[in-house]
Amino acid sequence: MTGFATASGALGPHSWTWEMRAVNGKGLDLRIRVPDWVPGLEAALRKLLGAGVARGNVALGLRITREEGCGSLAVNAQQLRIVLEALGQIETAAMDAGVSLAPSKASDIVTMRGVLDHAVTDDDNDALAAALLAEFPTLLADFNAMRASEGASLLIVMSDQLDKIEALTAQASESAHARASEMATNLRRNLARVLENTDAVEEDRIAQELALIAVKADVTEEIDRLGAHVGAARDLLAQDEPVGRKLDFLMQEFNREANTLCAKAQSTELTQIGLALKAVIDQLREQVQNVE
Repeated sequence: MTGFATASGALGPHSWTWEMRAVNGKGLDLRIRVPDWVPGLEAALRKLLGAGVARGNVALGLRITREEGCGSLAVNAQQLRIVLEALGQIETAAMDAGVSLAPSKASDIVTMRGVLDHAVTDDDNDALAAALLAEFPTLLADFNAMRASEGASLLIVMSDQLDKIEALTAQASESAHARASEMATNLRRNLARVLENTDAVEEDRIAQELALIAVKADVTEEIDRLGAHVGAARDLLAQDEPVGRKLDFLMQEFNREANTLCAKAQSTELTQIGLALKAVIDQLREQVQNVE
């Protein structure tokens, strides 16, 4: 089932942006792209995702930026000593040459290259990882909320398709009952024709063969199983847990019964109903791919 969520946060000099998206998939495929310098983050996220998402191709991305220039200013003592010694030499040379210089100011000195440095503080990556993991459940909840909203809409569509399958199954049952008397008449007619043109074959043996043909043409079991599959699908859709894989298997059973119904039809009307069933079942199967 498709879904999307994004979030952002900050801690100290670090700021970050999450992005999580998913498309349909038969199983659970997690693609996580997070900075590898944050300790234990990817493994923890993979565990949380595995517990919170059951199906789909899920991509999770995290971008972290660090604000430059953070930290306090510190005097570079070595560089200051070098600068002061250089100023002393300049003033001495100026005095020897009879040149008068303006007194040096502290504000002038600190602007000289290297006198003041930004004190770089060590990043607490463990605290950063903890902050990210504490925020992630909110992102996952937003992601699943969007998927749940889509699922509610999908439930309406799938319920309508199950109603169509149920209605077509009822039509197939009516058509099968209507053709029963016609098939019996045809079988008796065929039996009489065979007996008129056969001397050596026993009448009971021919009757057995024709009865076998009648059994093979009976679609009662297929119709009964289609009805049972409709009920099973509705039960699965009513459950508050991942049922996508179970529905996948059920779609195979739906399709098998519809194929057998068409193969046994032996009437234009029943064949058309079987083909209509296959079309709706295929539409339902496509929707099942969106179900977690």
